[in-house]
Amino acid sequence: MVKPILVLYYSLHGSTRHLAHKIAQGIEMQGGEAMIRTVAKISDGFTQQQPAVPQSGDPYVTHEELANCSGLALGSPTRFGNMAGAMKYFWDSTVNHWVAGSLNGKPACVFTSTSSMHGGQESTLLSMMLPLLHHGMVISGLPYNEPQLHTTQTGGTPYGASHVSLGKQSTALSQDEIALCIAQGKRLADLAKKLG
Repeated sequence: MVKPILVLYYSLHGSTRHLAHKIAQGIEMQGGEAMIRTVAKISDGFTQQQPAVPQSGDPYVTHEELANCSGLALGSPTRFGNMAGAMKYFWDSTVNHWVAGSLNGKPACVFTSTSSMHGGQESTLLSMMLPLLHHGMVISGLPYNEPQLHTTQTGGTPYGASHVSLGKQSTALSQDEIALCIAQGKRLADLAKKLG
């Protein structure tokens, strides 16, 4: 039985969620099974308590789902050139997977969204790769044979798919961004088959 590919994201306004769903579409177009999950907002632990299950949208990820995936697409909006605190908080809780080597050798890719063209997309994508490398995952980017990397006026990098709202707070993805998400999902599904 082929294990699903986990598409794990955090999204506050919806852009990163839209990217996640397009990457999942690419995974499924290539014959893979995408499992879309999110992480909860973090709180100070005193005044705000997050529900155990989201009231709407995609379910929260479990550690069992992470351990049992055949590949991973990881997404977060940019926060000062880095992944959002909620996603970092989740990865800080994965020490048992690191000790067990449960992610070792599995393919992974990253994706992000920002409000401005130079809002830290590439540094965020690179920072999200770091815990994946420590877990022994095989990192995949987007190769330049994807024509939209040469023509995009919005998001898209060789480090991973991305979205730029250009300060308009728009969560709508451009056609180039959609094409690159789908290409990234297809590439991840291919790698999961080859490495699985």
